[in-house]
Amino acid sequence: MKFIAIADSDSYLKWAAAFLGALPDVTERELILVETPVLPSETQRAAALAIGGVSPDQLFSLPLTEVLNALRREKPDAVLVAVRGPVAAVLIRMIAELPDRPVIVTGLPGISIPATRKALAFRRQADLFVLHSRREIREFTLMSREYGWTHRFALATLPFVEERTGANGTDLVFAAQAVVPRPVDDRTRVLEVLIAAARARPDRRVVIKVRGLAGERQTHDEQASYPDLLEQVPDAPANLVVSTAPMSAALDDAEGLMTISSTAAIEAIARGIPVIALDSFGVSAKLINPVFEGSGLFGDERAVVRREFRHPEPAWLDDNYFHPEEADDVAVQLGALVAARRQGVLPAREPARKAGGKLRLAWDRKRAFGDADRTVSGAVALAVGTPARATLIAARKVKRLR
Repeated sequence: MKFIAIADSDSYLKWAAAFLGALPDVTERELILVETPVLPSETQRAAALAIGGVSPDQLFSLPLTEVLNALRREKPDAVLVAVRGPVAAVLIRMIAELPDRPVIVTGLPGISIPATRKALAFRRQADLFVLHSRREIREFTLMSREYGWTHRFALATLPFVEERTGANGTDLVFAAQAVVPRPVDDRTRVLEVLIAAARARPDRRVVIKVRGLAGERQTHDEQASYPDLLEQVPDAPANLVVSTAPMSAALDDAEGLMTISSTAAIEAIARGIPVIALDSFGVSAKLINPVFEGSGLFGDERAVVRREFRHPEPAWLDDNYFHPEEADDVAVQLGALVAARRQGVLPAREPARKAGGKLRLAWDRKRAFGDADRTVSGAVALAVGTPARATLIAARKVKRLR
């Protein structure tokens, strides 16, 4: 099977590289970075490729038009669209219109509970939607049916999760996230907890594991980064440090992991490293932490300071990312779709219908790709659509006030 994966940001590149490396029965594989405003840096690229065991000479960075030309030229059996939602919607639609189109696979790169309408809507034209737990499959299936959609879901173990035994380190590792929590006051509160933990054990490090260096783009834009907040602390303890190393390297030295809702918790659990899911801000979809309900991992700030890490409840594991490997059906489902394509019977996937015709499609493309979309139609759509959108938003506000 000839397989091409397309990614755009750091977290999607990490997932795409690992997925590509783990997929069986692939004879030819390539990984493409489609040019968007959130392209990962060379450092982020190297880290992602190392996780997936993908060679640097298998990675290409191309503008959208060249991505489509590459697909026309290479004629892969299947394509993985591993990009952010708005980009996915545009890219999937354009791939679906190619002659003798490939099987279109898509998915999400980490914890995806709770299921969201947008995640489904952006990817509804794909042939196969990859998820990573029985619970995700169940919740996304229910939501898809609720809206009358016909997504086809496949189960796959998170490809970058590495199982090991026991934790031998001494670090308290905090997996920082760009938008969870979002308010500056909440992020400051998290930092204060980490400072208190560092002062409570001056002989052991507290590591703020960030996603990238200053100026590097992430999947989600970050406001009030922890390194920036830490710079404003005049007497920060010396054993509170910031790390940009890969999460796997940070976990090598971890006694335990603290997070709000990072997928790093799944990586830690797989390696036998205990976790605290900080519940100081509650449990809500906004915090992406309902997945930890029933896990026994929630803990408060005192637990963090005291390093009272927890191992998950066994009953939680099977439904949440730790199902048996034989439960994975992504390879079987993908194989069936590729066979249907080769036989010329791959069903068409109708796109979501939107008013506005070609101008609307150009608007969606320009909004998703930003400055990376250099087409005339994109510029025209932006010029026409921006004032029209502002007028529509204003009209809706007036209507709500009546």
